[in-house]
Amino acid sequence: MRNDTERRVFAIDGIEIRKDGEHPVELTGHAAVFNKLSLDLGGFRERIKRGTFKDTLANDDPRGIWNHNNDIVLGRQGNGTLTLKEDRDGLAFTLYPPDTQLVRDMVIAPIERGDVTQMSFGFRTIEDSWSTVDSEEIRELRKVTLIEISPVTFPAYPDTDVGKRSLDAHLARRHEGLEALDLRRRRLDIDEIESKI
Repeated sequence: MRNDTERRVFAIDGIEIRKDGEHPVELTGHAAVFNKLSLDLGGFRERIKRGTFKDTLANDDPRGIWNHNNDIVLGRQGNGTLTLKEDRDGLAFTLYPPDTQLVRDMVIAPIERGDVTQMSFGFRTIEDSWSTVDSEEIRELRKVTLIEISPVTFPAYPDTDVGKRSLDAHLARRHEGLEALDLRRRRLDIDEIESKI
């Protein structure tokens, strides 16, 4: 049993955006699917058993967030702006995001255009089992604590070495560029002052 927060990404075929009088926008779909094998997750594949979310949905308060960003909260089970239930296919959700310009621009527009077509969920494993089938390791999730569901642009692995190096290199280049720009501005200011003397 692990207590680390894990994330899984699924295509959300058939996500719907509805607009009515009560809620400006309603997002519906599945954040997880049952009894389907995942892609290779680093030496193993995973399957979610029906009932995996039953206890957590009754006892916890998962959030709906954007792209795993805790600063952009789209809904919460505890106040009814996010509803979650297990149906025959998986973890079904209905999400009523806030009617703000940020959400309309950053969340709704990309989903409407088909730019964002995947969901992910963050969880902590309470119970799982492992087996080997045709020399392939299979992990079956049986019980989890659901932390959040999230529409996502694409799967991201920010803790990988390549990801960190790429980000660090990008930030370093950006910082160097800003320093060079600031130096050029100072030279222009000095040249302008000297020309007036």
